[in-house]
Amino acid sequence: MADVEEQGRKQSEEFTDESEEEDSEEEPKLKYERLSNGVTEILQKDAASCMTVHDKFLALGTHFGKVFLLDIQGNVTQKFEISSVKINQISLDESGEHVGICSEDGKVQVFGLYTREGFHENFDCPIKVVALHPQFTRSNYKQFVTGGNKLLLYERNWLNRWKTSVLHEGEGSITAIQWRANLIAWANNVGVKIYDIGTKQRITNVLRDNVSLRPDMYPCSLCWKDNSSLIVGWGSSIKICVVKERNPTEMRDLPSRYVEIVSAFETEFFISGLAPLADQLVTLYFVKENSDHMDEEFRARPRLDIIQPLPESCEEISSDALTVRNFQDNECRDYRLEHSEGESLFYIISPKDIVVAKERDQDDHIDWLLEKKKYEEALMAAEISFKNIKRHDVQKIGMAYINHLVEKGDYDSAARKCQKVLGKNMELWENEVYRFKTIGQLKAISQYLPRGDLRLRPAIYEMILHDFLKTDYEGFATLIREWPGELYNNMAIVQAVSDHLKKEPTNRILLTTLAELYTYDQRYDRALEIYLRLRHKDVYQLIHKHNLFSSIEDKIVLLMDFDKEKAVDMLLDNEDKLSTDRVVEELADRPELLHVYLHKLFKRDHHKGQKYHERQIGLYAEYDRPNLLPFLRDSTHCPLEKALEVCQQRNFVEETVFLLSRMGNCRRALQMIMEELEDVDKAIEFAKDQDDAELWEDLISYSIDKPPFITGLLNNIGTHVDPILLIHRIKEGMEIPNLRDSLVKILQDYNLQILLREGCKKILVADSLSLLQKMHRTQMRGVRVDEENICESCHATILPSDMAKPFSVVVFHCRHMFHKECLPSSGTIPGVQFCNICSAKKRGPGSGILEIKK
Repeated sequence: MADVEEQGRKQSEEFTDESEEEDSEEEPKLKYERLSNGVTEILQKDAASCMTVHDKFLALGTHFGKVFLLDIQGNVTQKFEISSVKINQISLDESGEHVGICSEDGKVQVFGLYTREGFHENFDCPIKVVALHPQFTRSNYKQFVTGGNKLLLYERNWLNRWKTSVLHEGEGSITAIQWRANLIAWANNVGVKIYDIGTKQRITNVLRDNVSLRPDMYPCSLCWKDNSSLIVGWGSSIKICVVKERNPTEMRDLPSRYVEIVSAFETEFFISGLAPLADQLVTLYFVKENSDHMDEEFRARPRLDIIQPLPESCEEISSDALTVRNFQDNECRDYRLEHSEGESLFYIISPKDIVVAKERDQDDHIDWLLEKKKYEEALMAAEISFKNIKRHDVQKIGMAYINHLVEKGDYDSAARKCQKVLGKNMELWENEVYRFKTIGQLKAISQYLPRGDLRLRPAIYEMILHDFLKTDYEGFATLIREWPGELYNNMAIVQAVSDHLKKEPTNRILLTTLAELYTYDQRYDRALEIYLRLRHKDVYQLIHKHNLFSSIEDKIVLLMDFDKEKAVDMLLDNEDKLSTDRVVEELADRPELLHVYLHKLFKRDHHKGQKYHERQIGLYAEYDRPNLLPFLRDSTHCPLEKALEVCQQRNFVEETVFLLSRMGNCRRALQMIMEELEDVDKAIEFAKDQDDAELWEDLISYSIDKPPFITGLLNNIGTHVDPILLIHRIKEGMEIPNLRDSLVKILQDYNLQILLREGCKKILVADSLSLLQKMHRTQMRGVRVDEENICESCHATILPSDMAKPFSVVVFHCRHMFHKECLPSSGTIPGVQFCNICSAKKRGPGSGILEIKK
């Protein structure tokens, strides 16, 4: 039903307020189609009066007394001639094997669809409704109810006869019955009642609200949501009733169950049908609207709404106005809403039309997104449901999205989507590239072209490179760096770059790119030549990566002119490929570069370049004097005479002083410090380093007539030379700067030394006392003596076998044990006994034996 949904949506917009119009872009919840095939032919000649839905088939009743069994596509599978007047109700049990039918002329039939055996009865009044027990197939549940002026229960007894019971009467015609498990709900002119067939008790009576509406024109709609929840719709009122178990302590004479109304609210239109949808409700509304030109009302399209019930109101989730055939002629009682619980299918039945509503699936969701041009969301939804997708090809959706982006002028986004959408389809890729070429946007798609396992023809990549080369050198260079060289014909691109360089021979971007192309082509010499010419930072990486050391033997000066530090590090790291002698030879004419190389070589290893140490003296003196003295200190291969000659020629005093002291001429070195540097602190430091009494004497002699020098000596020599020697030689009356402070410092230094000595002495005495006490405690401890110990003299066990007899044992601190009678005589000190074994060890071999013999 292509026009139902579209026209219905238009009709919905016609009767909505402004706030709803703002939400018109919201996706619908349901989709619709007209039930056709056999149904179309039936409704052309007849009119639908009722329909019942089973998971396996549909049962349709007509105004001319016929019942048709249909498949879910609307094809007729069986036909029953029941009556000559309207079929009011068709009831099916859960198995779908038994059917109950009632008609306006009072006929009631209950039979098996496969046996045709059952109940047939004619009543003298119209029977509006019939309902089979849900488990009617089972022998002990052969029960059904009918509703006319009375509610009658029919039960088959053990004699296979039908027994009739009146469950209710006296409140007008019964217009609706719904049987769920053990509960029967029905509606009459007064209200809705529920009967528990298990306990044979009527549970409740829910009165109808709007009594001004004729019940025959605005009939009640009943629907069980589950085994305990009943939904009641009547007029414009909806109530949700829940059957609950009563507390046994409160029962007394009351039924064991009671009903609680959990939700009750009014709607805008009249209710023609209800059906549950999870925790929401599907409602079919009969709509009357005021005419714009007349004060009269007219019948509008019926609405199918999804609402969310609340305790005292509801929230509208979606609303659709449906263009069913002849809707202008229909009354509220002409519409019915039936549903299939298994598949969430909702059937809107009217006399001349049957419309099927179903929940929209993922395919429908994607269709709607495409319709609204929400391609990104459609593509994501298609990818998520790729395994279950039936009517939507992800690639097709993606192509629609790309086309939309191109039409919009968003070429970069369109090109970026190609990566995801085109995948490994080379034909689609090439078509897109040519399309982007046609619109002059090859640059946009260039960065997204496949360059891994999937590759296009080389001509495609070459076409893009030529395009960049004409208009964008930087973009061309970027592609050359990013694209693997095997994507295109390298020689063809080299030739193209060379042609451009003829016009711009100094263009740095083109030269760099040409060097990269030569590198891809393994023509490293040409690449190296360009890099050196450009002084490009990648030259060192190129040399390392491709082992081009043999190619740079004659280019060492160029490399060092470019970057001394990197060049020297590279040369020193690869001495096995470029020897030191070869490098020195190449740098012979550039002594400043040679110095940099030899200096780093010396810092790495003081012995590797030893044969160049003599040469380095002059290089340091010329180009790097701050490092000359460290070099002289660290080198063990430097000729001292040559170094002294160079330093003296250049009047390098500090270096000369060091060399003189190194060569043993300390007095001359000290003389230079005092006479040329005139630095008393350095002279004192030098004397301290040499620790020579004669140097101290020379220093004192030189300083004795120079008051500033005397001050320096008084402040510094106290711990090396007796300051009295200096003080005695100072002439009386000589003015010495800060003499008082110097003398005070000498006395403080002396006191400090005395304090240090006394402190050390106290610590020594305390430690000695502590150790003596520790030794005494150790020696005072008991010593374990048992039967395993032996006498060191007679080698018998130290303890006698009879412990009752008196015995004497001597145990020394050295743990040697003796019987008292086995001990030799006392030593030289009266009253003092020593272990003769330990004493013998101190005196020498054999002395212990002699002592025992004595």
